[in-house]
Amino acid sequence: MAALIADAADFEEGDVLVVSHKVISKAEGRVVRGEKLELVLREARRIVRRRGELVIAETRHGFVCAAAGVDASNAPEPGTLVLLPLDPDDSAARLSERLGVAVIVSDSFGRPWRRGTTDVAIGVAGLAPLIDLRGGRDAMGYELRSTEIAVADEIAGAAELVKGKTAGVPAAIVRGLSLAGEGTARDLVMPTERDLFR
Repeated sequence: MAALIADAADFEEGDVLVVSHKVISKAEGRVVRGEKLELVLREARRIVRRRGELVIAETRHGFVCAAAGVDASNAPEPGTLVLLPLDPDDSAARLSERLGVAVIVSDSFGRPWRRGTTDVAIGVAGLAPLIDLRGGRDAMGYELRSTEIAVADEIAGAAELVKGKTAGVPAAIVRGLSLAGEGTARDLVMPTERDLFR
């Protein structure tokens, strides 16, 4: 996959490559046949909530999402389902090392209390996924006590506007940011002790 991307893209310093997890999952052999609910239960660390066919689950990665990320959309053929990569941060790191740019592996997630989905980062390499503004001050001088910007999620969401949900474009380059740093997508998961909803 890295060779295909390198042939199609001209990278510049500071670029961030955002790759849809579906192409990563397909390249890593995470396409399977089976009954969806059975696969959801297999992929889930725990079931958070279930209503009929809708299952909200926590994945082995710590993500809380619909169907533990098991999805039939954009599967290669009827009767197959695409699972999340086993380690999306590692997938991002391998691409980042081969291509020399920061990489985000993205997936579409729903959000509590909001309609619609947006892409979020499920794998990160070569950039800090959060910008921590705690201890800083806003324009009025108020000290920020809890503000952290999920910059990797914001980049993933912006890239989805270019890739398009149904256009079949698996990757996009986000240019003009200065976000070099370290971290993983797991850094974006709310720690259990701060999660009021689990």
